[in-house]
Amino acid sequence: MHKLFYSHDYCRASHAFDTTRKASWIAESLRSRPIPGIEIVEPRPAMLAEVEQVHSRDYVEAIRTGEPESVASSSGLPWCEDMLTAVLASAGGMIAAVREAAKAGLSGSLSSGMHHARRDHGLGFCTFNGLALAANEAEGLGFNDILILDLDAHGGGGTASLISGKVRISQLDLVVDPFDLSPGSIDLSRRSPVDYLTVLDSTLHELNPEFVIYNAGMDVAEGDCGPPGFDSNIIAAREATVFSWAADRSIPICYAMAGGYTSQSRARGLLVAHHRCTIRAAEQIFSQRQGATT
Repeated sequence: MHKLFYSHDYCRASHAFDTTRKASWIAESLRSRPIPGIEIVEPRPAMLAEVEQVHSRDYVEAIRTGEPESVASSSGLPWCEDMLTAVLASAGGMIAAVREAAKAGLSGSLSSGMHHARRDHGLGFCTFNGLALAANEAEGLGFNDILILDLDAHGGGGTASLISGKVRISQLDLVVDPFDLSPGSIDLSRRSPVDYLTVLDSTLHELNPEFVIYNAGMDVAEGDCGPPGFDSNIIAAREATVFSWAADRSIPICYAMAGGYTSQSRARGLLVAHHRCTIRAAEQIFSQRQGATT
């Protein structure tokens, strides 16, 4: 069994958009159709002091007060009075997931990774960078080789900027849509889904970090931001690759939900099913490995 962190406050922002609502959709699906081995736990919200280890005080104050409006709404989502509550809850989920994975080997949060957010402003619907906050927490726990594995469709340029110069934190950023690339991003936007899996597998097998923070984006799917052929089978194979690699090496790993959007051609049920694939793969693969060693 592993813990999956979720709070209703993740979805407190007033603007109804997939990024601000889908955590509740996934949580509801887990209540109505449980995945065996999952325990949903409410985390404490992040403290302002924790967020200010990653983001500037002026930016955090703008999210708290709404002023200046250009900074408070720089993520692309309109500011509201509940925005701070929502993003502190989501960030708290990522911090809690790190602490739990450090003890138990595996955990997740229904937070999005928010990988576009910079030190002093938001971008791409991302406000506080949960991946950078999680990595900062893992560093504080004493891990010396922390990998942020970012498999969202888009680049994690915000995370790259926030971990720049941190020798104990690195990022593997595989991209199928060239928005927000960083110098270290691997752009696979012109490669096939099978090539994507091949690159992912070969690259992971060259790495042996002490701790992994996985940004499990589902916007890689065809009909979302991904290429044709990136279907549910490819997504399932990707999740199996990631969690088998971590489990086989006994690497603690925590995961976030990351990108994934509904549209006229992409129903909510399919998006939720793809996110459930991450949760199911994590639980099944780690349970199998634990059973094989007992």
